[in-house]
Amino acid sequence: MLRSERVSEEIKKVAARIIQNEVKDPRLSEFTTVTDVKVSRDLAYATIYVSVLGEAEQIQQTLDILNRAKKFIRYRIGQEVKLRLVPEIRFDYDNSIAEGNRMSKIIDEVIAQDEKNRIQRENEK
Repeated sequence: MLRSERVSEEIKKVAARIIQNEVKDPRLSEFTTVTDVKVSRDLAYATIYVSVLGEAEQIQQTLDILNRAKKFIRYRIGQEVKLRLVPEIRFDYDNSIAEGNRMSKIIDEVIAQDEKNRIQRENEK
C-alpha cells in the first residue's frame, strides 16, 4: 500500500470523528458522512469527500460549514496524524450514495412494472 493511501485512510478516520464530535454548528447535518479522502502524491493537498443526506440546500449548507471550519479541522488532523506537513484540505460532495439510491429506485420501478405486465399477460390467456 502506498504511503498516500495509508495517509488517506488515517485522515478519513480522524476527519470523520472530528466532524461528528467536534464541529459545533447546529446547522451541520447529522447525516454527514466522510466517504473518501484523496491525498496528492506529495501529501500537500487532501480532498475530503462527504455524503450528506438531504436536499440540495442542506448539502450546500453543510459544505459551506465544513469549508468555514477547515482550518480547525486541519489543525485537529495535524494533532492526531503524525505528518511533517499537514495537507491543505478541501471538502467536496460525494453523490455516489444518492446516485445509488436513485438507481435502486429505478430498478425497483422496472421490476414492479415487469411484474404488472406479467400478471396482465397471464390474465389475458
